[in-house]
Amino acid sequence: MFYNPNVSLAFVSVVNINNEIYYGWWIRYLHSNGASWFFFVVYIHIFKGIYYGSYAYPRQLLWISGVVIWFLMIATAFLGYVLPWGQMSFWGAMVITSLLGAIPLVGPDILFLLWGGYSIDDVTLHRFYSLHFTLPFVILAVAVLHMFFLHEFGSSNPLGITSRLDNIPFLPYYGIKDFYSIIVVWFFFLYIIFMFPDWLGHSDNYNIANPLVTPSHIVPEWYFLPLYAVLRSVTDKLLGIFLIACFVVALLILPFVLKNTIIRSGTFRPLFGFFFWFFVVTCILLGWIGSLPVISPYLEIGQLLTILYFTLIFFLFPFNNVFEKLVYDVYVWRGNIILKFNDGLYCTYDFKSK
Repeated sequence: MFYNPNVSLAFVSVVNINNEIYYGWWIRYLHSNGASWFFFVVYIHIFKGIYYGSYAYPRQLLWISGVVIWFLMIATAFLGYVLPWGQMSFWGAMVITSLLGAIPLVGPDILFLLWGGYSIDDVTLHRFYSLHFTLPFVILAVAVLHMFFLHEFGSSNPLGITSRLDNIPFLPYYGIKDFYSIIVVWFFFLYIIFMFPDWLGHSDNYNIANPLVTPSHIVPEWYFLPLYAVLRSVTDKLLGIFLIACFVVALLILPFVLKNTIIRSGTFRPLFGFFFWFFVVTCILLGWIGSLPVISPYLEIGQLLTILYFTLIFFLFPFNNVFEKLVYDVYVWRGNIILKFNDGLYCTYDFKSK
């Protein structure tokens, strides 16, 4: 109601929301910091799903829909980051959208359609504003589909063993547990909003956009930094787009690359657990490198981390899946299922009650 998607008024309208509109500052900081909080929780959720093998059969569609939600979140957050029309907003949009122009044949047409002209201007801001408003409804639709798949195929558990013998209802057990988690999360969330509302913002973005002055170091929001580090590890634009696509596709195809054994949890697969934490550290370091200037040795470190990321996803994880077979034989005896492990131990499941 108060934001104005006009290049000459957008920055002023945001300042007006912060300073003049009753509780405008609170709603805006809920919105901007809420995006960071949302990404923080989703990243934890993704890492947890990888560690516990939640992507594996029969939950492939559940995992894929979750990755689609994450990608739509990235698109929505990027569009929203441009709207305040600060220095980092403008130049971030310029750097990222100009990559599309490198796509052979259709790149210039896509860029013209996105910009609405030959440069980022009023039309671009209007289109970004409309898309930023529309995409959350698409996210909501995919989230409903995600929940449908969850109820259809069930959720995994920390043991990584699929069983319907010990199921418990969501209410009241998990309802009470999640309510407690919500209280804890909101405590820290509101603490940041009231005490450090600009902590996650970039200082250059509190200056109005100036197309004639390029910032010394263009930095996106923290949740884009791993992707940004991968993008700038190469000098060719088209190759950068390809690597970003591979970054997302690597997560999409995870259920088909890692076809886990009966025991899926990293808790009982030590080599996979090692590779997993190596993967987590690699992603965190990619985010750290993405926040640093493109100079030596940061450039070389970013290139090494990019190679490590794709090596882990496409080579080490699949190799470990073949090498580390904890359960290599299954017996059925007198109504029991007996699992034989590599170390000679046996585990028995009593299904007589079923």
